[in-house]
Amino acid sequence: MEIIGKLLKKGIRLRESLEQDYSFPADLQKMELRKLLIQARGTEFGQAYHFNELLTSFKHKHSDHFYDEFKRNIPVHNYSSMYANWWHKLMQGKPDVCWPGKVKYFALSSGTSESASKHIPVTKDMIKSIQRTSIRQILTLSKYNVSDEVFSAGILMLGGSTQLQRNGSYFEGDLSGITAGQIPFWFQHFYKPGKRIAKTRDWNEKIEEITLKAKDWDIGIISGVPAWLQILMERIIDHYKVKTIHDIWPNLTIFVHGGVSMDPYRKSFEKLLAKPLIYMETYLASEGFFGFQYIPFSKSMRLVLNNGIFYEFIPFNETNFTAEGEMVDNPQTYKIDEVEEGKEYALLISTNSGSWRYLIGDTIKFVSKDDCEIMITGRTKHFLSLCGEHLSMDNMNKAVELVSDELNIRVKEFTVTGEKYGSLFAHRWYIGIEDETDPKLFKEKLDARLKEINDDYKVERTAALKEIFVELIPSQLFYKWMKAQGKEGGQNKFPRVLKKEKLESWKAFLVEENVELKGG
Repeated sequence: MEIIGKLLKKGIRLRESLEQDYSFPADLQKMELRKLLIQARGTEFGQAYHFNELLTSFKHKHSDHFYDEFKRNIPVHNYSSMYANWWHKLMQGKPDVCWPGKVKYFALSSGTSESASKHIPVTKDMIKSIQRTSIRQILTLSKYNVSDEVFSAGILMLGGSTQLQRNGSYFEGDLSGITAGQIPFWFQHFYKPGKRIAKTRDWNEKIEEITLKAKDWDIGIISGVPAWLQILMERIIDHYKVKTIHDIWPNLTIFVHGGVSMDPYRKSFEKLLAKPLIYMETYLASEGFFGFQYIPFSKSMRLVLNNGIFYEFIPFNETNFTAEGEMVDNPQTYKIDEVEEGKEYALLISTNSGSWRYLIGDTIKFVSKDDCEIMITGRTKHFLSLCGEHLSMDNMNKAVELVSDELNIRVKEFTVTGEKYGSLFAHRWYIGIEDETDPKLFKEKLDARLKEINDDYKVERTAALKEIFVELIPSQLFYKWMKAQGKEGGQNKFPRVLKKEKLESWKAFLVEENVELKGG
């Protein structure tokens, strides 16, 4: 870390970062798409969709002609269509299907949707892209007033096991496990928990081993999903009988997080600290590293435009998606210079892992179009709109955060479901909490906050959305259910909205646990 610290103090910037700072976003993306098409033109996918002919459209005098041809020739895909038509061949060991060469690694998705875990191809080129974007993020620390001690300390990355599962011709596991197993040699000196512990597959065993080693480490940066890092820090604090995590790691300064909004976790998380941390949000999914917090202390992230990914944006509305969040055939799509600030879009990607016009399931909005600053607002299927209330994950996270602050309580997890209520509808909230509070008061304040945040919700609460129910349950139940689903630790997150099979599984689990629901 000393080398990194010296680079940061000098304000070193990578060429790619400078290129993005001083280029028109559409130009960078056009160049990136052309590179992708050139590299994949000899693959089965490239030949089936005539990439060589597509590439001639980049010479056209009208600057948007290339995108019109790209949209006209290549269909939009979801996971089911991409897997059924193309990716299943990769898992049989076939080379040159959607990207040159064989695919050695597949990332298992976190499984927060209604389906089982998906197998997302991870090529060597994608691993290199993730590493380059990670370095770009590290170098943004030059914008913060960080002490020298942080850069001589280690970084704890709490992710999936690097001991991947071999499955015939390929390996599968969490993306965090795949990338941690491929870290550059210069990074290994300060990487924790180290290769041996990182291989551990059993989550509780990994937590125990890290806890026993914690006192021997000097940690300056932690990275991972908030819920699992909080569990780890609570275990360490309890084991060593100290007040805060800073009694063990005095130089802990930075928390790099992603996957879910930090807002609902912040209050309970900060009770474990002796001093505030710098929070740096990342947009790292199983399909690639899309962006990171570029401006200090902002709530937005900058999309990375020149590192193996071409983005498209589908307006997230009734024209392009069904009430269940399913994408319609031939949706409207826009490139980066055609979007509008403040509007919600579902994200399509084409990448150097062989994803082509692929719907990843996230929804975002642009905070700044010129600087490509975005916020993640939710998932295409993780929203509630039983009767037009259009309640997004962003709405839910904000409302829970506000109520937690107002009542001075810690909410560790939550989820919400929709249900019939007579001839109309209701929402049922499950709130993971350890503090004592009045359920009726929580319900009233949550309802009031949602009405303030979302006008559609406010209207429907006077019409078809006749009631909301709030169930206050121990937060440990959320993690126990995750374990039963085989989704403990790593990059796994509890779904903010439960539907279909997962809702039935959750209800059955609560019955087995003899949980008495009091919300009505």
